[in-house]
Amino acid sequence: MAKVGKDDFVNGIVPHHNHGSVDYTSMEAGHVHQCLDVTSPPIQTQDGSHIHYTEGFGVFENGHNHHYKAYSGPAIPVGNGMHVHYYDFYTSEEDGHKHHVKGVDQPAPGNK
Repeated sequence: MAKVGKDDFVNGIVPHHNHGSVDYTSMEAGHVHQCLDVTSPPIQTQDGSHIHYTEGFGVFENGHNHHYKAYSGPAIPVGNGMHVHYYDFYTSEEDGHKHHVKGVDQPAPGNK
C-alpha cells in the first residue's frame, strides 16, 4: 500500500492508524477534567469495520485526576474517504465521584 498521510482520502481500512481527541468530562462536584487522547491501532470487528481501545487519565483538576479505559464504537464514514468513532464511557471514581465522557474523535483516513 502506498504511504498514507493524515489528510489523505482512502477507500477501505487503513492499517495501523489511530485517532486523537481532546474532550472534557461532564461536570461533577463543581469541576471538569480535560482528556487528551490517542487511541490504539485499529481492532478489526467481525462485520468488516474496526474499533479502537483507549486508556488514560483526565488532566489533574480540583486536587485529583481520573483514570479511564474504553473502546470506541465502530467506524463512522464522514465522507471523502475519512472516518471517525463515537465514544461514551465513565472515568474511575475518585474523591467520591466519577465523570461521563462522550464525543467523537478526530477524522482519520479510510472509510471503513
